[in-house]
Amino acid sequence: MTSSDLTVLPDGAIEQIAGLVGRSLSGARRQGSARVAVACARFNGGISLRLLDGVLEGLDLHAIGASAVTVAWVPGAFELPVIARALAMSGSFDTVICLGAVIRGDTPHFDYVAGQCASGLQHVALETGLPIIFGVLTTDTVEQALVRCEPGTTNKGYEAALGALEMVDVLAQVAFHGGASGKVKLED
Repeated sequence: MTSSDLTVLPDGAIEQIAGLVGRSLSGARRQGSARVAVACARFNGGISLRLLDGVLEGLDLHAIGASAVTVAWVPGAFELPVIARALAMSGSFDTVICLGAVIRGDTPHFDYVAGQCASGLQHVALETGLPIIFGVLTTDTVEQALVRCEPGTTNKGYEAALGALEMVDVLAQVAFHGGASGKVKLED
């Protein structure tokens, strides 16, 4: 399934909804204040490296300097949940972006690795409450993976960086509005 003009959130929709409800939280993609970990799979590492370039470009656009970024390399996508959990539990980061590529082949290996990677990363996010960003390409061919990591704003690493910063912002708003409990107050 791919996105189309019919699935894109219309311009102004978030602001319109904010005018209709008591409180609407949306990431502002703040400038220069997030501590970011990036976990990269070495298997299909040429793809991971291109995705990492996209992440760094997206972070740089939002004034997140290289000194605020830590990169950890692991053998493959299957190992990403373990390092993501370790990075999240360290308390040193506001978000963890996970990058890799699982490319379908002639064996069922793809189904096991892609599914378990996604499930594991989701589990880490729910367990830690930290934004764990799934920047792992799951494609049928190498060519499809290469298209998704070309330089520019369509690079899925670039998109992952923006998503990570947005999630950091939304979670900070929830914590701010909820005080020490972390719960959003429903009444003022």
